[in-house]
Amino acid sequence: MSRSECNPFWTGRGGYSLAFLLALCLFGVGVKPALAVPAFGIQTGKHCQACHVGGFGPQLTPYGREFKLTGYTDRTNPFNAPFSAMAVMSYVQTQKAQVDPPAPGYRTNDNLALDQVSLFFAGGFGQHLGAFVQTTYSGTAKAWTWDNLDIRATTKTTIARQPTVLGLSLNNSPSVQDAWNTLPAWGYRYTTSSLAPSPSASPLISGALAQTTLGATAYAWINTQYYIEAGAYGSPGATTLVRLGVDPTNPGSIQGLAPYVRLAYKHAFKIGVFELGAFGMDTAINPGLDRSTGLTDRYTDVGLDGSYLKTFQGGNVVSMNARYLAERQSLDATCALDGAGPECARNTLTEVRADASYYWRNELGGTVGVFNTTGSANPTLYAGNRTLKPDSTGMLFQVDGTPFGSSFSPLGPRFNIRVGVQYTIYSQFNGAGTNYDASGRNALDNNTARVFAWIAY
Repeated sequence: MSRSECNPFWTGRGGYSLAFLLALCLFGVGVKPALAVPAFGIQTGKHCQACHVGGFGPQLTPYGREFKLTGYTDRTNPFNAPFSAMAVMSYVQTQKAQVDPPAPGYRTNDNLALDQVSLFFAGGFGQHLGAFVQTTYSGTAKAWTWDNLDIRATTKTTIARQPTVLGLSLNNSPSVQDAWNTLPAWGYRYTTSSLAPSPSASPLISGALAQTTLGATAYAWINTQYYIEAGAYGSPGATTLVRLGVDPTNPGSIQGLAPYVRLAYKHAFKIGVFELGAFGMDTAINPGLDRSTGLTDRYTDVGLDGSYLKTFQGGNVVSMNARYLAERQSLDATCALDGAGPECARNTLTEVRADASYYWRNELGGTVGVFNTTGSANPTLYAGNRTLKPDSTGMLFQVDGTPFGSSFSPLGPRFNIRVGVQYTIYSQFNGAGTNYDASGRNALDNNTARVFAWIAY
């Protein structure tokens, strides 16, 4: 069978998608400045590149960080409708077909999908209140869910003669309120597909608590240099989460409250803007909502992060982001439920991620990322891995075009689009480079090519 016969991306509906994506990548640019995407841009009157690296979210510039930390309240337009929408579609192909279809109705390889459609309520209301509320329809799961939530109350004052922003955030994912693209909620890759294979192990704070928790944090942003934040997260009731489109059993419910802390220092030099920070969280979980053992699983996450950003004359931008995260696990409940011995409970997991981007005139960009996850061997947790270890290592590449990143869209100031190609290379996957599942699959079999179109209005 020829490639065109087995691959819908090259013929029929997929062929039109390829032509559409390539046409957008090569689309010419206009002469008028475009606004940032989408409702916040109308509110502030700022160009896309004022808030976002590459003229498209979510990677923030220094101004974009200030806008977020001051509660989304900066405004030049006296009134605008605080609503926006976005959609992401992509084609995903792995080097070797997956063992099982990645989702009902899809094949083991060569899948074209509408990844998501999101609706936003986003805006500042007066001088002290702002909100970023997102609900998302998953085209692969064919279901709606609440997505990112960040409601803020802020005020400006002076502490020790230093201008200070004091703020409160009500949010539903540890780090979704963060202003840097180093922590998990807004880290690279900025768009992904659930149809692509991914390693089975990651620290709890790296996404497992997103949308299954609700937390409140208080912060101080002192002299636009020092950031201090502390708060706690809990689990809404199972019925509430189900109504919000979330599985309450994964990873389970937080017992009591889980404290969260974040520190960061930013300094602007002539050579660019640097940030160094630390973050941590201590969480006790009832796995699968099961409290029958009287025990909990405890996760202690401690991390360091750093970023660099430089804007050159003409609008060219270089950015770098990195984080190191160490997690200590005491999985007493999980091991008791599985009938495993005490040696099962004590584990470690370490995650290292870094990326670097270059954008030309905020329109054409490239990003390279690396990731490495390592951990202690455990025959209960990683029984499906030949080495009984969670180790996964690889690189992420992306080339993208944002034709209206610094220009006026013919469809109006709210419209923007980014199209791109991603490629993920694995040198280790779920514990090994070769035969990682003891059935002959190698890490490179999961290498993934993805072509995407990301539209915001």
